[in-house]
Amino acid sequence: MDNQNAHILVCDDEVDLREMLQEYLGKRGYKVSGAAGGDALRDILAATSVDLIIMDINMPKEDGLSILRSLRPEIATPVIMLTAAGDVVDRIIGLEMGADDYLGKPVDLRELEARIKAILRRESMSSPAKSGQADGNHARFGDFVLDKDAAKLLAADGSELQLTAMEYSLLKVFAENRGRVLNRDQLLEQAHDRSWDPFDRSIDIRISRLRRKLEANPEKPEIIKTVRGIGYLYDPS
Repeated sequence: MDNQNAHILVCDDEVDLREMLQEYLGKRGYKVSGAAGGDALRDILAATSVDLIIMDINMPKEDGLSILRSLRPEIATPVIMLTAAGDVVDRIIGLEMGADDYLGKPVDLRELEARIKAILRRESMSSPAKSGQADGNHARFGDFVLDKDAAKLLAADGSELQLTAMEYSLLKVFAENRGRVLNRDQLLEQAHDRSWDPFDRSIDIRISRLRRKLEANPEKPEIIKTVRGIGYLYDPS
């Protein structure tokens, strides 16, 4: 997917912010739609394809977390959440629900654009057309198989388990580093295109979410193991 042809949906009840993002991103070649809330967002998703959603958490009637919770069982479209500058709790909850990234308000437009490009680049690289390897494109995660050709996680019956872009990127990194301990810095750099700080819990939250999907007992993980004080280890055996 060419980033400049991507369709971005901005969901925020603040008209000024919505229009600012539409103008800024539109000038950079993106197709941008605006929604004032959950109902308008769902109408747009039902009518056309969307490559990325930017959504405010604090909205009247239906907040962003509730909207995300309702979307995630059905679609894996990447979501960037907009949060109050110091609202760590909302960020953590958003990540646990499947948000791909978050950005504090007031929005730094250049940083937002960089985050958008990083997510769309991951989406593009995970598409079947971008996968050039003839073998080594399947990795087992418990009862599931990651098919890198199709960019899907498949159950034994062939059904697909929904993954967010970040979850897929993490599994792909683990599959490519079988038996190797990866620290949080390495995981963020390889799967998220940005470095971390000592208080960044996003990797831990995403791995916890993946364990709930993959592990027979998420409290005693056997597939993605914690190596205390270092990081995580993918051990399919």
